[in-house]
Amino acid sequence: MEKVIIGVDIGGTSIKIGIIDESGDILKKWQIPTDLQDAGSNIVHDIWLSILKNIRSQRIEKHMIIGIGVGAPGFIDGRTGVVDEAVNLGWKNYALKDRLNELSGLPVFVDNDANTAVLGENWKGAGEQAKNVIAITLGTGVGGGIIANGTVLNGENGTAGEIGHITVDPNGKQCNCGRKGCLETIASATGIAHQAMAIIEKDPESLLAKRYKQKKTITAKDVFDLAFSGDEVSMRIIDYTCDVLGFAIANLAAVVNPSKILIGGGVSKAGDALLDGIRSSFDKYALGRLSDVCELKIAQLGNDAGIIGAAFLVKQQLHHMTF
Repeated sequence: MEKVIIGVDIGGTSIKIGIIDESGDILKKWQIPTDLQDAGSNIVHDIWLSILKNIRSQRIEKHMIIGIGVGAPGFIDGRTGVVDEAVNLGWKNYALKDRLNELSGLPVFVDNDANTAVLGENWKGAGEQAKNVIAITLGTGVGGGIIANGTVLNGENGTAGEIGHITVDPNGKQCNCGRKGCLETIASATGIAHQAMAIIEKDPESLLAKRYKQKKTITAKDVFDLAFSGDEVSMRIIDYTCDVLGFAIANLAAVVNPSKILIGGGVSKAGDALLDGIRSSFDKYALGRLSDVCELKIAQLGNDAGIIGAAFLVKQQLHHMTF
């Protein structure tokens, strides 16, 4: 059997793991629950036990594994593999790379989960191995990864590509990071729901308010559903969200000059309605030379992007590859 790579994508509720060949095809994938007890101290042990069990079932010997790539949430120094802080996991100054290396005896490479997602999406998904790519994940928060001249931008201490924390409204809502008006406070699923709640409080007769009374909650999906059915108030929320996203992306594009901007995450399931709005706003704010060469696309790999990108990270680090 040919050599394989293990790709790991650590999330707050589950950990996705895959056995991936050198071409980027998934041979087997599975997931395990994330054990958050004792400040996440069992997570790495759980990952390695699960890998052992699955490689045995696939009759894969340890010497056939090139290495393990890991995408994890939080601020991560890719050179050392230390997670500075991952609030959802309870990790602080956590030596993720060293701990998994000690258990496995294999080469281990670690990066932020948004960076591994953009690597995966560019290797086997919508990026099509472009040299300059911006990827944005619109989920509970707003994540991002940037590939410039073929390699992921990490920056001095692993904080490059924190697209969700670009300030778009200095007087806006408080963000979890402690500052005000980050892109995440508007363009995430949470941010869209917050916009809806502000309208519900002002206008108890709105369709949004009626939906809220029925469900006792309101989500970004509710806002999109009502907008699709013609509700003007919900359409205004989507228009504003797309406008802010296009504005932020146009400013990023002035630095990176990408050929592709990829939109992923749960909110991206809105499809063309979202993409068309962002494109229109991007074209409005971006320098013509930037928008002329840039394609906006919905990401294709979904939940597989992280494990595929983590596998590419191993190839990239061991073979010094670029796209």
